[in-house]
This record gives sequence, C-alpha cells and structure tokens, in this order.
Amino acid sequence: MAVSASPASGAIEIRTVSSPQEQELFLDLPQRVYAGDPNWVQPFRSSMAKQLSPENPFLEYGRMQPLIALRQGQVVGRIVAAVNQRLIEREGQQVGLMGFFECLNDFAVAERLLDAACDWLRGQGMTQARGPIDLSTHNGCLFLVEGFETPPLILMPYNPPYYPQLIEQAGWHKVQDAYSYNFPLDIQLPPEFEKGYRIACKSGVTFRPVRTKGEGFEADARSIYRLTSQMFANNYSATPRTEEEFLAEAHDLQSLIDPDLFPIAEHNGQMVGYWMGLPDYNIALKQINGKLDWLGTLKFLWYRRQINQGRAVLFCSLPEYRRKMVPLALIYLGMQGGIKKGKPYKRAELGHVFESNSASRRLIEAVGGQICKTYRMYEKSLESA
Repeated sequence: MAVSASPASGAIEIRTVSSPQEQELFLDLPQRVYAGDPNWVQPFRSSMAKQLSPENPFLEYGRMQPLIALRQGQVVGRIVAAVNQRLIEREGQQVGLMGFFECLNDFAVAERLLDAACDWLRGQGMTQARGPIDLSTHNGCLFLVEGFETPPLILMPYNPPYYPQLIEQAGWHKVQDAYSYNFPLDIQLPPEFEKGYRIACKSGVTFRPVRTKGEGFEADARSIYRLTSQMFANNYSATPRTEEEFLAEAHDLQSLIDPDLFPIAEHNGQMVGYWMGLPDYNIALKQINGKLDWLGTLKFLWYRRQINQGRAVLFCSLPEYRRKMVPLALIYLGMQGGIKKGKPYKRAELGHVFESNSASRRLIEAVGGQICKTYRMYEKSLESA
C-alpha cells in the first residue's frame, strides 16, 4: 500500500512494507548503499527479517511500521517508525522512534522517508521523534559521525558519512553523543589498577571468568541480567528487558565468548560486578556476506583466526563495592586477560559510552583510553508541523 506517490518521471514513492516482496526490497537495500565500502560488515539477513516478523516479542509492548522509498521501481531508501510503550512509560512523554534507516545519498529521498515516519508517529499520538533506534537501544542505535576510517567492531553501528548531514538537513537536532575509546594493549596500566585488584581481594571480593557451558552459563547469565537491569535502568533512552529476552540474546553470544575477557566479581556468593569483553568477530563476519550457510561457516572458521582485537561491551559494579576498588580490579583483569600469553589481541575498543556518563568516562580516560569514534542521537519535535 502506497503512503504517497507521484506520477511524475523519477518521482519518489513511499510504500509501507506489507508483503514478502516488499520485505525483500527492504532487506536488499544495504547492499546498494554500501557497495564498494571496505569497512561495512553485512548483518545477518535472517536476524534482520526476524526483527520485522509478526513474532517479534517487541510487538507485545510496541508498534512499528516499516517503510521503503522507491524510484522508477528500484528501492532507494528504508526506515522503521516505532512506538516503544516501555520507553514512554519510563520517560513520561510521547516519544516515538525511527530506526533501521538506510538511504542512498539523496536528500529528497531521505526527507520523504523521514517525513513519512514522522507522520505515522503523529498518527500514533507521538509528540517527539528520536533516533536512530532500532525498536530499542538493546538492538541498535546511533549514527556514526566521526571515525569512518576503520570498520566497526562487533555489535557497533556503522553508516555512510552522509547520514548525519541528511538527517540534520531534515530538521533533526542532536540530543546526545556517545564515544568509543581505543585501548592499545602494548601499554601498561597505571599501578593503581593492580593495586585496586589487590585491595578488592583483601576485602573479600573474589574474581573468576564467566562460565560458558551448561547450568553454569545459565546461572551467570541470570545474575548478569539482574545486575545489568539494576545498574543500567537509568541509561539514556534505555528500556527494560524481560529475563526471557535477555537470555535469548545471551545464548546468541554464548559461543563467541572468550572467558579471559569476561571477569566476574563476587562477594559472599553474589555477583557484584563484571567486565564484558568480546573478540571482534566482525573481522570474520565481514567475509561471509550475512549468510552463515555451509560456505559461510567455512569462511567464518578460517577468518576467525585473523581476529586480533576485542571490544569491551560493558562493565559495571554495584555502588557499594566501588570503595572496595571492584571497578579498578575488573578493568585490570579484563585488560590482563587480553594480553595473556598466547592471546592474539593487539588493541581493544570500549564503547559506546554516552557523553553524559561522566563517571565512566573519567575512569576510562584514566586507564589511557582515547576517543576514536563519535556517535550521535537525534530528535525532532512533532508538534510544530
């Protein structure tokens, strides 16, 4: 069903995605957008299709409308407008989302797509639009605005350099930046971090690698869920996940974990902190073109041997354990795990960290982390139009 169309030659048609053929066009577009881009890592097509599926658990508490833009029968842009009721309840305002944005370098196309998404959100009673957010910040969010020279690390966003210009020209404004930090692993941590580890041990805190198999993995995943839900509940634009949703994501990552990069802190048998690092599997995933068939599996197993960097995804500690130096200890153990004998890692990135998270940023910069990529979140008022 067309939202709007024009009979003029070369006119842009905005169409809702309501058929399998239209969904295929939606999924095909990134290959046109990123053709020739050496840094792009194609996501799994099946995972993207799952996000659009009527069986997506998001639809239990939210609504979404995928849209595509066509010109002369060819897809030239896509977007998803969404309402996440959990976010509305948390923030107390009628904020809608736009995400899954991909577009050729054509402002007319971008403007029509963004306007169509905003119109749909207005029809849902929204007064503010925010994005890019792919239904929730747990799935994917932010535009890269600086740091296009290198490929994205695992689970990090990437986009053409012209996206920020398109959305700003369409009247969206920045509300929050986020950063990734570079950590060369050939430099020694300041002595305060090893000292912090020893203080934490003397105070009765114990440390161990995350468990990756069987009941041990299940127990650790549930403890990480409880700790994460408590510590990151107030993150910018964050929404709560059910334990079932979190465990499904944990199982997707289970086979990718290197326990040496994932230390856990415990006190009296209870998890009180963790540092979550992952090898940068994007180095291997880049070679399989989004399909893990038999050939893709062989390529993945071959190219994973080239992985020489990692990403620190999250680290946290209960506030009452900060005086016991648990954050310093976790950073120390995570970094030591990366340089352990036989490990291939030469560098790591920690990200993303929102600019408003001054406490984490100070700690990261004290370790020697330097900003290497900048990302941006945008908003637009829906009340003035």
